[in-house]
Amino acid sequence: MSAAIEIAGLRKTFHTLRRGRRVAVDGFDMLVEVGQVHGFLGPNGSGKTTTLRALLGLVRPDAGRMSVLGVDSPERLPQVAGRVGAIVESPQFFANFTAHRTLRLLALAGGVPTSRVDEVLERVGLRDRGDERVRGYSLGMKQRLAVASALLKDPELLILDEPANGLDPAGIREMRDLTRSLAEAGVTVLLSSHILAEIQVICDHVTIISRGRRVTHGRVDEVLAGFDQHQWQVRVAEPERAEQVLGRAGLSVTAHPDHLVVTGVVDPEAISRTLGEQGLWVRELVPLRPDLESVFLELTADREQAALPRQVDGTPAYDGVIDLDVRETPGVDA
Repeated sequence: MSAAIEIAGLRKTFHTLRRGRRVAVDGFDMLVEVGQVHGFLGPNGSGKTTTLRALLGLVRPDAGRMSVLGVDSPERLPQVAGRVGAIVESPQFFANFTAHRTLRLLALAGGVPTSRVDEVLERVGLRDRGDERVRGYSLGMKQRLAVASALLKDPELLILDEPANGLDPAGIREMRDLTRSLAEAGVTVLLSSHILAEIQVICDHVTIISRGRRVTHGRVDEVLAGFDQHQWQVRVAEPERAEQVLGRAGLSVTAHPDHLVVTGVVDPEAISRTLGEQGLWVRELVPLRPDLESVFLELTADREQAALPRQVDGTPAYDGVIDLDVRETPGVDA
């Protein structure tokens, strides 16, 4: 498959008078192939938004190579801008304008037929609220309007930074359905979100960033499989005896108040057969599979406390204070 987005060795630092030099992205790589729904995950301040801003030409990177829909970014980005829709951070709208007027002005400015306005309002569930002023919108409604603005161009590539921010459960489900329908229509979607359960359901591929570096990537099922310890939750009438029986059989067992956890067993038949041979009948045998949230926390936990990278001669790679919270007002680009 061809690449919709390709990033190699991206590096970006900021300078501020108060906090010195800040490394936001440090040699980051990412590949999003055409047709994927790709999740982009990381803790606050990990470099996600800086990466997206660099990709879209909103900040100047210090090093690295990027391409969007086959052209170098940001140098040749204008050539494909009409095929890309994006939301980065929280878009701002004129409070006194209606949603319909806002989108109409954006359509006229972008050379998009104004007939698209009603179509995208319908698609994000704002058709009946399109004539209301934006000042009266909730945060979730403003997010829907932002998604509508990104869809105006009927893009081939859609980049969404926290599109479910402020949405209630029903709104999150609608956003999930919208993302799926876009993917089914052939749109490539890069989705950044803190709602990890949604990413696991919606996305087929994922990239996780921490401290400005990629810590894992690949198909969601393959990433999860890499953290599968083959654990099973077991309930029996005599848990203490069952623990002893399984332990004597060489199985790793952890006792909990109301169940046992057996680790490292690929075929659960080994558990039920071992217990059954001793007259212990299994009431419950449930696989404990890793989810994206647990994998994310394991990969990113305590990385803020990690030792600073060193150069070849052993001296610190960075000067000043490292602070990855790039959502603060930036200083002068390096």
